[in-house]
Amino acid sequence: MDYPPAVSAKAQQMETLLHRVAAGEPCAAVCADLGLAVTPAELARLQAKYAAGGQHWTALLDGRFGHAQCVNSAMREWLYERKHQDASLRAAALAAAMEQEFGVRVAAGHINYLLRKVGLSSPPGRPDNTPPAPAPTPAEAPPPPSLANAGLFFPGGRETGHGGAPDRDGDPGDRGG
Repeated sequence: MDYPPAVSAKAQQMETLLHRVAAGEPCAAVCADLGLAVTPAELARLQAKYAAGGQHWTALLDGRFGHAQCVNSAMREWLYERKHQDASLRAAALAAAMEQEFGVRVAAGHINYLLRKVGLSSPPGRPDNTPPAPAPTPAEAPPPPSLANAGLFFPGGRETGHGGAPDRDGDPGDRGG
């Protein structure tokens, strides 16, 4: 696996640290000289890792050094300008447009992250697909519903008690008691 030069250089610095500490130099002085911040517990872990790896600096490679940047500043500017032009564009559409424009596939979540950093993100949730209905004019407004037949939904009303069902003993009367 190809490691970035900075990761390889740090592993080689760690090897130098281990050699100098093994030669009898104090760890704090070597760390200050090399510009490293290594605690005694970390030093013991590095020594064990170095010994287990055949005492070669490649054993000290961390392996976690991030990922390559695929969205450069020109792409970000294009993305921000596109979002300014049409605020209704969502991340999925912007990702597809970016892939078509630059040939780079970017996840919609990363697009949202980039937009959120500059305050251009859309509100959370699904977008409303239906356009808002125009408000009716006073001449077109329907009349309010009539309440004349409201009692039809509650047949019997108070005649059967509070809920219309008989209580435990079969009496349809008062339930409190």
